[in-house]
Amino acid sequence: MKKIIVIGCPGSGKSVFSRELHEITGLPLYPLDMIRWRADRTIVPREQMIDRIMEIAATDEWIIDGNYGSTMELRMSCCDTIIFLDYPTEVCYDGIMQRRGTVRPDLPWVEPKDEIDPEFVDSVLQYNMVNRPVVLERIQKYADGRSIRIFTSRSEATAFLDALRQAADKGELP
Repeated sequence: MKKIIVIGCPGSGKSVFSRELHEITGLPLYPLDMIRWRADRTIVPREQMIDRIMEIAATDEWIIDGNYGSTMELRMSCCDTIIFLDYPTEVCYDGIMQRRGTVRPDLPWVEPKDEIDPEFVDSVLQYNMVNRPVVLERIQKYADGRSIRIFTSRSEATAFLDALRQAADKGELP
């Protein structure tokens, strides 16, 4: 486990999971939102984002946290571990609602507590019907030679991190 991608519906807790994974493993963490977005809520050119992902992927160790379907296969082709937070819609919806108004190290701005983007909410509500099947197909395509971890609840993901933390404490990280 040296080149890891963490994917899942917005609000699933990819960034929180990835930060904990980073703390346990010491692997460098690269949130895609910090690569894609500027603080003024404009996006960097797609080519620049891809160049940065390729630069990161060429290194020996990393965690890349985020979806961005347009670069998912690129990241899958370079990783050794795919972690998919495959949670129910309600869990993800609650996640996006609870994080509003908080400072996050994985996003270059604070989402206003009293403002919600209806298109973003709709993308969360539609994720399991629209995006999830595509993600599962991509995972299957890149399964050979990679460790695949699909968690269907926060408690499963927490148990994985706890076991990893115990392994790290014993000097036995995979």
